[in-house]
Amino acid sequence: MVILSNFRFSDVSHSVKLPKMKFYKTLIICLLFLSSSLSIYAQKGHDLWLQYAEITGDNLKNTYLDEIQSVTFSSQSETTGKAQEELQIAWRSFFGQELAVNTTLQNKALWLATEKELPKPLQQQLKTDFAHINEEGFLIKKLQFKGKAIMLISAKKEIGLLYGTFRFLKELQLHQPIEKIAITDSPKIQKRVLNHWDNLDRTVERGYAGFSIWDWHLLPELIKPEYIDYARANASVGINGTVLTNVNANSLVLSPQYIEKVQALADVFRPYGIQVYLTARFSSPVETGDLETADPLDPEVRKWWKNKADEIYQSIPDFGGFLVKANSEGQPGPNNYGRTHVDGANMMAEALAPHNGIVMWRAFVYSEDDPEDRAKQAYSEFVPFDGQFAENVLIQVKNGPIDFQPREPFHPIFGAMPDTPLMMEFQITQEYLGFSSHLVYLPKMFQETLETDTYTAGKNSTVAKVIDGSLSHKKLTGMAGVANIGNESNWTGHPFGQANWYGFGRLAWNPYLDSRTIAEDWLKMTFSTDEEFVRTVSDMMLQSRESVVKYMTPLGLHHIMATGHHYGPGPWVSNLSRPEWNPVYYHKADSLGVGFDRTTSGSDALSQYANPIQQEYENPETTPEEFLLWFHHLPWDYQMKNGKTLWFNMSSTYQEGVEEVQKMIQTWQGMKKFVDEQRFQKVSMLLQIQLKEARWWRDACLSYFKQFSKMELPENVPQPEHNLDYYKSLKFPFAPGIRPSWN
Repeated sequence: MVILSNFRFSDVSHSVKLPKMKFYKTLIICLLFLSSSLSIYAQKGHDLWLQYAEITGDNLKNTYLDEIQSVTFSSQSETTGKAQEELQIAWRSFFGQELAVNTTLQNKALWLATEKELPKPLQQQLKTDFAHINEEGFLIKKLQFKGKAIMLISAKKEIGLLYGTFRFLKELQLHQPIEKIAITDSPKIQKRVLNHWDNLDRTVERGYAGFSIWDWHLLPELIKPEYIDYARANASVGINGTVLTNVNANSLVLSPQYIEKVQALADVFRPYGIQVYLTARFSSPVETGDLETADPLDPEVRKWWKNKADEIYQSIPDFGGFLVKANSEGQPGPNNYGRTHVDGANMMAEALAPHNGIVMWRAFVYSEDDPEDRAKQAYSEFVPFDGQFAENVLIQVKNGPIDFQPREPFHPIFGAMPDTPLMMEFQITQEYLGFSSHLVYLPKMFQETLETDTYTAGKNSTVAKVIDGSLSHKKLTGMAGVANIGNESNWTGHPFGQANWYGFGRLAWNPYLDSRTIAEDWLKMTFSTDEEFVRTVSDMMLQSRESVVKYMTPLGLHHIMATGHHYGPGPWVSNLSRPEWNPVYYHKADSLGVGFDRTTSGSDALSQYANPIQQEYENPETTPEEFLLWFHHLPWDYQMKNGKTLWFNMSSTYQEGVEEVQKMIQTWQGMKKFVDEQRFQKVSMLLQIQLKEARWWRDACLSYFKQFSKMELPENVPQPEHNLDYYKSLKFPFAPGIRPSWN
């Protein structure tokens, strides 16, 4: 790699005796070559998991090229055109050549055809396979047809052909044998959506990878290549929707000027099966100046939303619908007019229904009054209305009852609204998990939530079964992920942040997948297929989230981050106007102990869960230790299962978290031979930041809690580098992702 930071034309022209014209021609050629080389080099991060690394092993390469010698499409459309483009991109990268395209089916061909386009005998032969896929599913099968060896990708609809194409290319990326390939696959969840918390000024709330990729100022005329790359990446993992704007909504996005801009993005995304959605500010009828009220039962307000929906669908016929944050953290909503969430959601649903649009109504609410327990409020506001929401309403619920903490129990709403479609909301961006400077593999956390038993309909009523509709036979299902995408060259800031975007997509498609499998696939597609590398780094990824929990919020501690930006520890903060904005509200540390009592002797939030959970968690001795301080306020000398005190275990766990980051650094250093220099060095530097901040978390938190425990640190835990006043004095006015209000 050549560095030009101190390059001067005069230096070269004085030292190299070339005729002036010849010199400039030579210089231009060199710079063009260098630019090209650097561009290719830098694309490794930008290409995400669609690296399509060259397949070099002669046996494997020859096998693939022998199996597939051409491709035939039975129909031509924008979507099949994208499948063809993707195949050519991959073929050039895998094999250094084009894939021949034939109009008639040849021997050893890859054949893309929908079920209806197949000959009747073949439809009959594959009848069982088609019975196992839904409208977005696909099948990939090696078969004989009219004496020809054919690799068939088929589906009920063309979007299935595109998904099948990406899956087929994934098999090549993973170096899997395809001689006897037989795959049938379908998404288990219908609405698989990214939530962008992007503002119209291109700032991103809780964004840690640069500015928004949506360049609103230059839309609709300028379509940036990254919009297409974004669509490719999402389609490759089956994400089929994107909410373009922040849940702290701006009414301006519903204006004709911005609808035209949204239409341009929708046109780009449509061939990839991606619908666009917008956040709807509940008070828009007032803020546009059209009406004096936004009361959802007012006929003029209902008419306003109907007309607005008609206007949007006239420009964007496949518009997905609205995401709404109402009556939460200052956002307007139906409660402002003495109405309920049902009134507000059903009003918007009525406007969207004629166009097959949906409303995703967030259950993230908590009042401005002095709350008994913030963890109880969403349940109290929504569960009484179970079964009353319109058919095209999804209630979007965060995975836990507080706010995307490093570890939370599952949200009790998932076990309490059997007659309402519930949409999972995960946070891919690492608001409370070290931002994009910490390596945290989130699919492990997502899997933990999805596998948890709610006992809604008896044993094995997992959260996954609630959200995929199988538990209560729901017609409408969904999963949302708050995006970690920005305009940085590698999209997500931290190279390993890409795994969280990828993993979300995989789990939205199939919430029963194992996070290890996802990690291994991502590593092979993104870095290397070497077995040593994949085994070692996947182990590191799977441990990473637990390490963060240990050095931030062990044993059920939660929401002790510094306020506003949520960067770093702040367990001492107690001076904010609303009690539930203060970390002291959540840990309740005093001379008697620490933790939030949510049992019958405390806030009784535990009663919002099913009886088997209540019985297990009511007693601290049977409560899983990872949730101990979430549900109990316990003495500092409380004896835990290992025979040691609570204080000893808390202190030791903080230290374990730090030591595990040190181990991650050692592990990564051993992987240098498998990784390009650019990404290796970036991850190495970020891990050093993570270690520094893990120590900061440990020292600041233990310094704070020690003043209440009055107990010494265990011998295995080093003394804090500074005193408590030092940690309290630290200020970060320009921490990334800051916006005036929380989400």
